[in-house]
Amino acid sequence: MKLSELKNTVPRKARKRVGRGDGSGHGRSAGRGDKGAKSRSGYSRRPYFEGGQIPLIRRLPKRGFNNPNHVEFSIVNVVVLEDNFEAGQVIDREELQKRGLLSKSKRPLKILGDGELSKALQVKADKFSASAKEKIEAAGGQCLEA
Repeated sequence: MKLSELKNTVPRKARKRVGRGDGSGHGRSAGRGDKGAKSRSGYSRRPYFEGGQIPLIRRLPKRGFNNPNHVEFSIVNVVVLEDNFEAGQVIDREELQKRGLLSKSKRPLKILGDGELSKALQVKADKFSASAKEKIEAAGGQCLEA
């Protein structure tokens, strides 16, 4: 067996060699058609380009308003405190994160009043809803502003 006698056992399609004369079938304009941006080298169309027509995003009317002063809170309900903590415990952001009840986000913490509370807890948060504050204090706990 000689090196020149080796044959590839995996069939592979020969690549298209464009721009190699009219006899190849891909000569002259090399399969790109005549003129225009798409026939030029280096052309790449940006995403959502609509051929020069006014793009969809500009045809649709503007709507709504984004308030730059809007604050999003991480929220925890009173029922979560009831289920996960014992009486007399101090609850703050770190304790909630340690137990996996709060994400690692930097949002301020707000306690909401969904559910019942029967234990006296000391809760440190940035904000309390009126019903949450009422339930925590009725159970003998404290609401501390963080």
